[in-house]
Amino acid sequence: MTNLNPSEKALVPFVSVHNMMKLIHHIGVEPMLVGLGDYIEADFKRWELFDKTPRVASHSEKGVIELMPTSDGDVYGFKYVNGHPSNTADGLQTVTAFGLLANVANGYPVLLSEMTMLTALRTAATSAVVARLLAPKGAHVMAMIGNGAQSEFQTLAMKAIVGIDEVRLYDIDPAATAKCAANLAGQGIKVVSCDTAEEAILGAQIVTTCTADKQYATILTDNMVGAGVHINAIGGDCPGKTELAPAILHRAGIFVEYPEQTRIEGEIQQLDADHPVTEIWQVLTGQAQGRTDDKQITLFDSVGFAIEDFSALRYVRDQIATTGLFDPLDLLADPEDPRDLFGMLQRAG
Repeated sequence: MTNLNPSEKALVPFVSVHNMMKLIHHIGVEPMLVGLGDYIEADFKRWELFDKTPRVASHSEKGVIELMPTSDGDVYGFKYVNGHPSNTADGLQTVTAFGLLANVANGYPVLLSEMTMLTALRTAATSAVVARLLAPKGAHVMAMIGNGAQSEFQTLAMKAIVGIDEVRLYDIDPAATAKCAANLAGQGIKVVSCDTAEEAILGAQIVTTCTADKQYATILTDNMVGAGVHINAIGGDCPGKTELAPAILHRAGIFVEYPEQTRIEGEIQQLDADHPVTEIWQVLTGQAQGRTDDKQITLFDSVGFAIEDFSALRYVRDQIATTGLFDPLDLLADPEDPRDLFGMLQRAG
């Protein structure tokens, strides 16, 4: 990985929220979603190189705080992320995050970045990369059930990567739907606001569910899901939180990121531990089949995995090397004589 500060090895490039937004505008939202999708796909194709473990979670009644680590042997990365559905009532984000990359050879951090904005982008890019694999041919309409912070990103990723030209919106809170529709105005996609989930899925080949409540919920009932659709279920992401009726799972071909994590946190926590699933990396590398026919229901049971965050951080690090959209952060004590840390302290006084 290129050293952004070769003469100041102890300064760590830091991408603030301000610089992340400048970077996104510099690249463009849709081009950045495509770029992130390319990095995610490339890293999934070298899946077997990575250290993999389910994220380390600390649960409370209000939500969850998690660490998501991985390494490809040369670079180590992790993300800190929370999920607190009730935060919106206090004017706070449901999800916030930051991430770090480090050089495995010496352990020094090489990037620190905000990841609240970046996680929204990488989640959407992952959804669209998988939908391009699994959705029926010619899919051009998506139903977006749950119109919170993820909804615009999901829509634009599906537009840029899959080619959808219409999104049908529904949320139990009409204000959320109005917000999403207003944000998507002028983005080159037809937006239809709906009064019910049943109305939203009419004519949709892709159905994305992204709701926030930490509970066993039934956003889609069995009779709502017809043959041939692709379901992108991204709202269920911790134990005790699901969105789909179990009967749908029994009818669908299920695709996941990392089974050991998804069986704990995803829709398939409702199924027996030996229920068959297919890992997305296997489809991308040709080791497993994706959609088998036009009538098959495909389900991407997505809970997010550390490799996707690694890919996103890797992408950002490559972009800031040429744009300079970062701040050098004095994060590491690095004395001239590595054995004399106390001397460094004394001299500073």
